[in-house]
Amino acid sequence: MKKIITMAITLVILQSIAFAQSYPGILVFSKTKGYRHASIEEGKKAIIQLGQLHHYTVDTTENAELFTESNLKKYAAIIFLSTTGDVLNDIQQSAFERYIQAGGGFVGIHAATDTEYDWAWYGKLVGAYFVSHPKVQEARFVIKDRKHPATRFLTDSVWMHTDELYNFKNVNPDIKVLITIDEASYQGGNNGNFHPFSWYHNFDGGRAFYTSMGHTKECWNDQKFLMHLNGGIVYAIGKHQKLDYRKAKTKLLE
Repeated sequence: MKKIITMAITLVILQSIAFAQSYPGILVFSKTKGYRHASIEEGKKAIIQLGQLHHYTVDTTENAELFTESNLKKYAAIIFLSTTGDVLNDIQQSAFERYIQAGGGFVGIHAATDTEYDWAWYGKLVGAYFVSHPKVQEARFVIKDRKHPATRFLTDSVWMHTDELYNFKNVNPDIKVLITIDEASYQGGNNGNFHPFSWYHNFDGGRAFYTSMGHTKECWNDQKFLMHLNGGIVYAIGKHQKLDYRKAKTKLLE
């Protein structure tokens, strides 16, 4: 009987491992070389919980040395969680470019647009660069596209939300805007009538999603925000097809 119980426990463990291995994996990268958001730790915990609920595995790191071709190819999507400044060197940048070109996914959260200002390819991938922000306050967000997983759950065309409200420069004209912010609803906006706040697009062979929400710790307990973010992660993961590095154009630096 003891042998049978042991075999049963072993079988359950092996089945659990097999199920986990069948889930797509994502890597959450939160290295900062500039301002560091106090909400990063809450963000990591929340994304891990999202993965448990929605069946993707989550690794977290602030080690840029993990940006190698052999390591990145393990993941269906890479998340830049409020990264700031120059976080990858030239070798790591080339590995990340090749990952996207091979069909990988990218999710940028909040300060991901305050990152790598001298890397033009990244600026186009993330979709814009941060330029300034007013104080944290509530604003009126307008839903422009309800067909995307990141907005499909929203029943109203307006979302009142409190956050740090980024102003942007160098907005990529090819992004597909999901949510804009109404500058008449708060103080300190300087993008005018067209102020995108969340978007997605196909880029250089891969998929990219960005949301500027996520500054405050409170955001990471906001179920509406978490549903929005999870939809973006699901989009970035895609159909979880195997990466095809034959499509990568960037030379791998060593």
